[in-house]
Amino acid sequence: MDSVQPERIFFFDIDNCLYAPDLNIARMMKQRIYAYGRKIGLDEASVVKTCGSYYRNYGLSVRGLVMHHQIDPVEFDEQVDGSLPLEDIIKPDVELRAMLESIKTRRWAFTNAGNNHARRVLKCLGIADLFEGITYCDYSEPDFPCKPEREAYDRAMCEAGVDDAQLCYFADDSAKNIEAALNLGWTAVLVSPAIHNMGADKTHLQIQSIHQLPTVLPQLFN
Repeated sequence: MDSVQPERIFFFDIDNCLYAPDLNIARMMKQRIYAYGRKIGLDEASVVKTCGSYYRNYGLSVRGLVMHHQIDPVEFDEQVDGSLPLEDIIKPDVELRAMLESIKTRRWAFTNAGNNHARRVLKCLGIADLFEGITYCDYSEPDFPCKPEREAYDRAMCEAGVDDAQLCYFADDSAKNIEAALNLGWTAVLVSPAIHNMGADKTHLQIQSIHQLPTVLPQLFN
């Protein structure tokens, strides 16, 4: 009797990965983060520097704001991500849907955003039904983990029901997040329009657009 082969799983980041960065959603998000910072008392001269420092040190600005300013992270999520006009900007991506449907792995979303934002983006792209689940940042959870922290990747594997890192594939627009995945033994693909030489560098696969994923991992596609 043939043994059953373990099923591979592909973890997809969402923002600036499944849609193009030139939609400028990240810029609008930053504007709302700075506005929230000013609302809680950060002055105009320091708000950009302070929020940027929190992002670099804690993975997300909101984590620093919670730690140092005792904000309500759920309120932050509602006023920042929740106020983005995603439905006016992100449109269904037929090419992306066809690519995802052709991949011969399980599909799982893995984001540093909150659950509501993640689901809104996937719905706007017309691909929400293609993912088994979403590992997201629960802003109501004290000291919630986020990429590139090891705990976030462990949580993604646990929630997806996989315990072998060699079965895990990952696409993300953050080099830090890619490096963390590689250190765990995942196969990782950096997605960034800034990449000039597609294919593989010394450590990881890289593409300019998520639509190019089959060119670097053809063995995963029909």
